[in-house]
Amino acid sequence: MKTIIKRRTWRAIYRLLDRVSPVDYDCGSLCGAACCMCEDADTVSGEESDYEMGIYLYPGEEKIHSRKEDWLLWSVERAEDFEFPDSWIGNVYFVRCKTPPNCPREKRPFQCRTYPLTPHITQEGLLTLIRNHEELPYTCPLISNHMDLNRDFVKATYTVWKHLLRDPLIYDLVEMDSRMREIYGEELEFEIL
Repeated sequence: MKTIIKRRTWRAIYRLLDRVSPVDYDCGSLCGAACCMCEDADTVSGEESDYEMGIYLYPGEEKIHSRKEDWLLWSVERAEDFEFPDSWIGNVYFVRCKTPPNCPREKRPFQCRTYPLTPHITQEGLLTLIRNHEELPYTCPLISNHMDLNRDFVKATYTVWKHLLRDPLIYDLVEMDSRMREIYGEELEFEIL
């Protein structure tokens, strides 16, 4: 897939998000780093599960990783085989942490840096941030306990999403996800900027 987001832009986004956190401490201490990408959900839930945790990287994000990291398991998939927008044609990179909960926090992928927030485009075309209520095999106390998030974190996350949405591929994904939330009647918990 051809993206307009350059490697240097991804690096700048990572640097900006390195300076902020959802709370004043490593939020992984609240839940034992449950959201750390792990190869097997058994390490999170303590139960047998076929659910394999991991995340996809956004178009171009793979360029800032060496793909030689000893803590990440990489897989390359075809976007057409998953629920991505029709504009997503070609390779999509999925990563899973091989060393949970000891993944290097300073090298975590974009989605890890902005969680528990996710972008939502309103019917009027406005970007908003909402708490991510996607069904997962763990509970995030930041969401379930409606914990206040650091304002600097919210502002930085909004800033990077404003920039990323300039890429048609990323815009198409956020637009698709936003409409799906509305179709399924998901409750939206908006963050006030």
